[in-house]
Amino acid sequence: MSGLAALCFLLLQTGAFGFEVYFAGVGLPSSSFTHEDITQIAILNATVQACRTLALAEGKDFTFPPLTADSVVAACEASKSSKSFRKVIQFIQKKNRRTDYWYLLSARHHFDDERFLEGRKLITEGLSAVKASIKRENFVTAREKLGRILHTLQDFYSHSNWVEMENQLPNSNLLREGTRIGNIAAESRATCRNCDGDDCRNNILEDILQEKILISGYFALFSSSKPEGKCSHGGKWDRTRWTEPKGGINKDTIDSNHGHLHMTAANMAVAASSQLLEDIRGAAGDKAFLQLMGISKGSSKALCFVIDTTGSMSDDIDAVRKVTSSIINNKVGTEDEPSLYILVPFNDPDFGPLVKTTDPNVFKNAINSLSATGGGDFPEMSLSGLRLALTGAPPESEIFLFTDAPAKDTYLRSTVIALIERTKSVVNFMITGILGFRRRRQVSDSEQQQQQQQQSRMVVSDATLYRDLAQVSGGLAIEVTKSELPVATSIITESSTSSLVTLLQATRNPGKAENLTFSVDESVRDVTVYITGTSTTFTLTNPSGVSQESTSTTGPLITASQSVGNFKTLQLKTQTGLWEIKFVTTNPYILKVVGVSAIDFLFDFLEVSQGPLGGLDVIDNRPRAGVNGSLLVTVTGSETATVTEVFLVESSGLRQVNGSVEAQGGGNFLAQFDRIPAEEFVVLVKGQNNNGSQRVSAVSYQRQSTTSIRASTVTVSSPATTGVLEPGTPLSVSFFVTTSGAGGTFSIRATNDQNFDSSFPSSLILVTGSSANETVNITAPSNTPSGTEVTLTIEAEAPGGADTNYVVLRFTVLKPVTDFTPPVCQNVSLQSNCSDFCSSSMWELSVQVTDGDGGSGVDRVSFRQGNGTLNTSLAAGNDTITLVSYNSSCCSPDVELLVVDEVGNVATCFYSIRRIISATTQSPSSPTVIVSTTTQSPSSPTVIVSTTTQSPSSPTVIVSTTTQSPSSPTVIVSTTTQSPELPSAAPVVSLSTTAVPSFLLCFCITIIGLNVMFEMGIN
Repeated sequence: MSGLAALCFLLLQTGAFGFEVYFAGVGLPSSSFTHEDITQIAILNATVQACRTLALAEGKDFTFPPLTADSVVAACEASKSSKSFRKVIQFIQKKNRRTDYWYLLSARHHFDDERFLEGRKLITEGLSAVKASIKRENFVTAREKLGRILHTLQDFYSHSNWVEMENQLPNSNLLREGTRIGNIAAESRATCRNCDGDDCRNNILEDILQEKILISGYFALFSSSKPEGKCSHGGKWDRTRWTEPKGGINKDTIDSNHGHLHMTAANMAVAASSQLLEDIRGAAGDKAFLQLMGISKGSSKALCFVIDTTGSMSDDIDAVRKVTSSIINNKVGTEDEPSLYILVPFNDPDFGPLVKTTDPNVFKNAINSLSATGGGDFPEMSLSGLRLALTGAPPESEIFLFTDAPAKDTYLRSTVIALIERTKSVVNFMITGILGFRRRRQVSDSEQQQQQQQQSRMVVSDATLYRDLAQVSGGLAIEVTKSELPVATSIITESSTSSLVTLLQATRNPGKAENLTFSVDESVRDVTVYITGTSTTFTLTNPSGVSQESTSTTGPLITASQSVGNFKTLQLKTQTGLWEIKFVTTNPYILKVVGVSAIDFLFDFLEVSQGPLGGLDVIDNRPRAGVNGSLLVTVTGSETATVTEVFLVESSGLRQVNGSVEAQGGGNFLAQFDRIPAEEFVVLVKGQNNNGSQRVSAVSYQRQSTTSIRASTVTVSSPATTGVLEPGTPLSVSFFVTTSGAGGTFSIRATNDQNFDSSFPSSLILVTGSSANETVNITAPSNTPSGTEVTLTIEAEAPGGADTNYVVLRFTVLKPVTDFTPPVCQNVSLQSNCSDFCSSSMWELSVQVTDGDGGSGVDRVSFRQGNGTLNTSLAAGNDTITLVSYNSSCCSPDVELLVVDEVGNVATCFYSIRRIISATTQSPSSPTVIVSTTTQSPSSPTVIVSTTTQSPSSPTVIVSTTTQSPSSPTVIVSTTTQSPELPSAAPVVSLSTTAVPSFLLCFCITIIGLNVMFEMGIN
């Protein structure tokens, strides 16, 4: 089976997809599907294509996997990215779903009320923001915007009459400004008649369909009025459905007014979503696209260092240099290679800039360029540096902060905790000299004594701040001397891997006599115990009942141990079953037990949506304290693992709340609790894994969340904005504060990680059970580059300061985009001396690439298919023309050039010197160039339909059409050039003006039932 046919086969198994709004299968009707399903299939589809292209470029075979997250990452040789990939899919799905909550009554967000141009503008502006964010490696912001525009794009096919007009391909011009979407109905033109009772199959007027007039239904939640003669959206929420013409035309579910076309519209929406993702993939490149999706060949985790660069940190920086070199030398090219490298320096008064790169040598050079200078006073801007790292690193990163000074910016404590909770990142503090005095400058003996006395009053609180932040994140506060730092850093960083799971974590201050247990299952290896604290004594007992005291560094249970400063680590002899650690110390300590395993979990708290559609929605901040609640748990790394128990365990260890668990399908489990603890707590999950074999009994497993969670009686929310900041233009961001606790004056703080100018009220007055709203005004400087990400954190603190909550918002800075035209390829020459012995002959190609008058300019040229050598240069005296030369062995007869301009418009140009099998006529003086579009018929494995256009300067062009019978082998017929003409309609799924990506055509053909590709019905 060919690769294309294999993918078609997989896509045929996906079934139909709907447009209802339910959460992750919770409450999902068995006969309908959701925006989430459409989005997930499109993401899996595009990800498979990216991995396939990279594999073929490396000369590897690629087998199309089943379209599940775990199967796709396995096929991409990135199994350690299973958890991050699932997390990215869920995040994009969540942002997609939120469009219905925040913009339910906005017609343009759903293509209702025939607001086609406004809806298209949302998509094109959002697409520009996504591409700008990816270009600067701000993937979280890109994902957020991607989810929103996917919703609007998908609604076009459910809410308009696109499929009723029997169009058989998506409307590609929805992704490109300045092109025709179709013949949009005039405001005065009637479009519908009354439905025949409950039968609305024929309620669209015949002339609308015959003339290919584009319409959509009108929707209103509170009013029944609409323009005379217009179609309604229909459905239980639409009051206009009772106004003549009665009924509706939406295809949201199979029970909708046009539910008979639900499957067709949903499949079209999947194809359109895949098309959009393909355009993003082309603009970003395959590797960056996979980063966007949370996939990397090595570890899915970033290596993130936040480093104090003041004068006394020379030894610490040297230690970091050595550790960095060791990690890069030992892990690059392995499955534990970091997916991203991040560096944030800080001192006083400065912090940053953030260095973010996938190139280990760039990161090494950045570390090597650090110098320890300055530092007039004692405290430093450590929390500002940490905040920048938390907003710049991927979610669930592990961050290492190096300092020997207390924090000067302690006012950011609650902001940092909010960001830790939202990103679920782990922060480890590597502290040197915190308990001793360090001299920043030469001072007299009396001054030194005075400073020592001042420091002694700060030591406890300073150390406590770092310990508190480490404990909240699930990290460690390691206190060592400068000479001990290299050993401690090497221990903690070398053991960091994306497959590291937490079996148990506990913080006790003060310590107490206590027995703690953890379970080791068969999937876990390399079990390691970390303990920070002084004079901690304990007894360790394995599942067989064998014990060992903490005073013994070796013995029957421990294979290796190290102790440095307040940090102790034990490597256990792995044995499945229940282990016990019995502490007898009263000194404070943090215990963390980890192991390497593919099985892990994701979790999000849910609440009943406050929108009119109801359902459950993800809580983006702290859950409500003291009331019942729901938790969605997703198992990752195993398609056979189940969840049997979920506990909310108070961090003090005194109490826990057990939830009732119900399977939701797709690795999702809903846990419901009769109350959410008012105290800080963690999530503990227990379950079974049968390894996919019915002959092997299921094995119990246990996992714990790293991040500690706090509930709150305060709620802070912000309606979704465009998510875009235009440089130099203020943006008003509204927010709401609600309290179910005591009323009074609530303190308001709004901070952003780029230090952009902002203004906000310092307080709000609320009574119990009430809400208030206000705005934050934020402005990006006029010279801020497009794609810059800014994270705005808005916090509300209840009277007395004991209770706070927050909302975290991300924005993309984007200058207005006016270039929506793809670059143009013009063939200059194509020469070959190919013979039957391909290895001894070559072919050469020369192409001119331009971006047209007023274009943003060509950013890069690469090739997605081919094994030759590509060179580019600017034309002499004309830097608007890029000259491309490509040469290759005749054994590699095809090349697909990918041309991207500065704002992310993409063109693909396909060329080949394969032998022509059809009859042709050619002038002896000009070479042959054949332009083709490839489709596939459902009745035969491959159909190649070639069409052509010729520019005046092009050589002879031969048009070739070849159809293959079911029994004949695949034949590739032609080469391709690109016409500079933009089509008035977009009859292909690619945004380029050349051939359609085969997998998208395959998708449309096999599922929608297309025989050959014709015009889309845009007149």
